[in-house]
Amino acid sequence: MGRSKRLSLLATFVLVAALSGVTPVDAAAPAVCENRTNNSVAKLLECVTVEGVREHQEAFQAIADANGGTRASGTPGYDASVDYVVEKMTAAGYDVTVDLFEFDFFEVTEPPVFERTSPSPTVYVDQQDFDVMTFSGSGDVNAAVEAVDLSIGDPAGSSSGCEVGDFAGFTAGNVALMQRGACSFAIKAQNAEAAGASGAVIFNQGTPPSLGLLFGTLGAPGSNIPVIGISFDLGVELSSEPTEVHLDVQTISEARETANVFAETPGGKADNIVMAGAHLDSVTEGPGIQDNGSGSGALLEIAEQMQKVKPTNKLRFAWWGAEEFGLVGSIDWVVRQADSGALNDVALYLNFDMIGSPNFVRFVYDGSTQPPGSDVIEDLFGVFWDSKGLPHELVEVGGRSDHFAFAAFGVPIGGLFTGAEVIKTPDQAALYGGVAGEQFDPCYHLACDTFENVSLDVLDQMTDATAFAILTYSMNTESVNGVSGKGNFKQQNQLKPLEKTGPDA
Repeated sequence: MGRSKRLSLLATFVLVAALSGVTPVDAAAPAVCENRTNNSVAKLLECVTVEGVREHQEAFQAIADANGGTRASGTPGYDASVDYVVEKMTAAGYDVTVDLFEFDFFEVTEPPVFERTSPSPTVYVDQQDFDVMTFSGSGDVNAAVEAVDLSIGDPAGSSSGCEVGDFAGFTAGNVALMQRGACSFAIKAQNAEAAGASGAVIFNQGTPPSLGLLFGTLGAPGSNIPVIGISFDLGVELSSEPTEVHLDVQTISEARETANVFAETPGGKADNIVMAGAHLDSVTEGPGIQDNGSGSGALLEIAEQMQKVKPTNKLRFAWWGAEEFGLVGSIDWVVRQADSGALNDVALYLNFDMIGSPNFVRFVYDGSTQPPGSDVIEDLFGVFWDSKGLPHELVEVGGRSDHFAFAAFGVPIGGLFTGAEVIKTPDQAALYGGVAGEQFDPCYHLACDTFENVSLDVLDQMTDATAFAILTYSMNTESVNGVSGKGNFKQQNQLKPLEKTGPDA
């Protein structure tokens, strides 16, 4: 269905909302949900509740509390999260698979320190003035700062630290001060270490938008010196006169094993699989109850409420591991499926990463920039929101979550998102409520991403939209890939009242 049809279909779709029996926030599922088959939109949305999602989020919080405050892949907290999903999905009657893989683990084990000791002693604030680069080595250093081939007057021309010759005459034991540009942070750090630097400070390039605090990664374990990123202005300041610093960074950087979890229906067309996924892991800094206990919890609730449904297409739920380490779990699995030819059986992939942000916007993945069929999925979500009179907007998600590998191999994708570290605009605040000038999720990737860091209103709404799309495509993907299914679940027929409630509905 093209975008041009959305407005013409809206009037009939409004009637669905009026008849669908969608439960309001704080309304528990009726007792009948325990026994019936939720094989229509009206029945499923009546039984899928925010309380059900919150039960799973509460369990994730308890797991984190018992395991050092984190559920990051490669930690006991993540292993316990996997066990929890396996237990719930096995009890619901799904075929459950735990898919093991290796990844590069990284953790900052102690609060990092960066301070100028001379001249004008100044203590800098972690993640405000500086940030430890992923896969940084460890070290406690007191040393002079030494600039390496900086290009402050011509930032666009910076190649600081990219060549071994940049370090000619470098004083071993000093902290190398380098500028972003021309090569990877890993190459800069490797050259600095080879020249005898005791640490590396890399500042942003100085060309818009590369001005503020530099967040970076070295790509893989291997560094033996501490490496941090700072802003362009702070880099200029540190280079302006002879300066000494104290840099203390303690990290773990090593290969570890973790897992994805899959739960799929025993039946359904095995050559036309509908997948819905969310990453299960948190960052090492916190419990990740919004990022991404929201998406993970919603899928658990929906899967439990669909356990008696017999979909036309095989339905596969996925909880991905090591997303926070670079989408490793989903990329690893998709590549393996592509190599074996099994990815050809996947009709489409729906992704749900952060769907309860406290200062939310209702984002729908922009299908126009994704593989053919993705625009149809975008339309399904869009008309859902329009029918309820709830504003939404498209978002270009690029490679930020687990849809990325599917899209790279041509699988149609779609998804929902309520925002992360980006600042809410005044126009968005006027449209959605909340606070302009603050992040969509003020606790994004922080220890405060707890059970309280959730908007119940948007979590409830997003869970309904998620359930609607999953049920629709599990019954019929004709609008996306031409494979027919149950006629009353054709995308255009989902815009009409679903009056039939029998076993064939």
